[in-house]
Amino acid sequence: MRLVSIDEVREAELRIAGVIRRTSLSRIDSLVRAAGADVWCKEEQRQRTGSFKVRGAYNHIAQLEPGTHVVAASAGNHAQGVALAASLCGLASTIFMPRIASLPKVTATQEYGAVVELGGDTVDDAVARAKQFAHDTGSHFVPPFDDRSVIAGQGTIALEVLADLPEMATIVVPIGGGGLISGIGAAVKALKPNCRVVGVEAQGAASMRASLDAGSPHRLGSIATIADGIAVRSPSALTLAHVKAFVDDIVTVTDEEIGQALVTVLERMKSVVEPSGAAALAAVMANKFPRKRRLGPTVVVLSGGNVDALLLSRLIEHGLSVAGRYLRLRIDVPDRPGSLAALANDVAQLELNILAVDHHRERASLDLDEVEVAITVETRGQEHRRSALKGLRDRGWHVRPS
Repeated sequence: MRLVSIDEVREAELRIAGVIRRTSLSRIDSLVRAAGADVWCKEEQRQRTGSFKVRGAYNHIAQLEPGTHVVAASAGNHAQGVALAASLCGLASTIFMPRIASLPKVTATQEYGAVVELGGDTVDDAVARAKQFAHDTGSHFVPPFDDRSVIAGQGTIALEVLADLPEMATIVVPIGGGGLISGIGAAVKALKPNCRVVGVEAQGAASMRASLDAGSPHRLGSIATIADGIAVRSPSALTLAHVKAFVDDIVTVTDEEIGQALVTVLERMKSVVEPSGAAALAAVMANKFPRKRRLGPTVVVLSGGNVDALLLSRLIEHGLSVAGRYLRLRIDVPDRPGSLAALANDVAQLELNILAVDHHRERASLDLDEVEVAITVETRGQEHRRSALKGLRDRGWHVRPS
């Protein structure tokens, strides 16, 4: 199988110039100790449409004949990338999205100029409907990753990174269908063969790793992850071939690790990424790489920032909880005036911020003169969490973290 060449990636760079943003490369000093290396983030969450997907979509669509009707299927980022790229090229587009697609992503796709057709319960349903529509109408279907021009467009990220950081020794890239890492891998290995290319999959959707183990594209029976942008049941033969040729290693991250990375970006970089956009950073933060291998100057691709506000709120709360920033406690206190005030005073002395308080008298193990107080407090991190628990117990409170 013929793989994407560096010439194709360079041609894509020329084609998208002036249309696609050249996103920034930002250093995160606080991660140096955890990673054992300088860590830089390629901020594709700041790209037009909020994702790297528009690079490949524009490179593909810009080569179509005038008057071509463009069709695609996606629950989010690919939909927006195709919609914008088609509009910029003066082409009409129809995007098929599953009913599970979030309202903000549907609205954004429409605002970029596409006609959106909602239906089906999964992305697979949307793909089937889109391909049937393309067949029936003679329209052109734009694949999300199984396409040379799409892969070449995504590879332009590597050209920008190497121009900004020639000393890069490792690049860490999220993997869904594999289009992004295929393009980046092809470009990096052509220009700097000794640079390590590492892929990151969500633990609950590791289809590329399964396909490598099987020796051919393997379809997962089920997927379960908060990182919907990389929740792909199977890569294509084309992307699998690129991964075999250009990727040095693949690691997986849990949803909890992704949540912590998302919060880190929010707090340290003052930016918002979606769960799939935080996956590569999660791998670095969780030390997923063998200690014997020095990473050297490391670039992490933050692939997108399109996240629903309600989901973001839940993710932030979960990420803070995992990081030890939220502490939920159940404390048995005497059922008499002043007990709650005494507890609140001790909590304040330990520099904990109370977020919520609730009373329970119905627990069978409580004495008649006791009440259970459930409180949620905010801490400064794991060390503060540990010292606060010890402090409350030293003050005589019967504390149970929940």
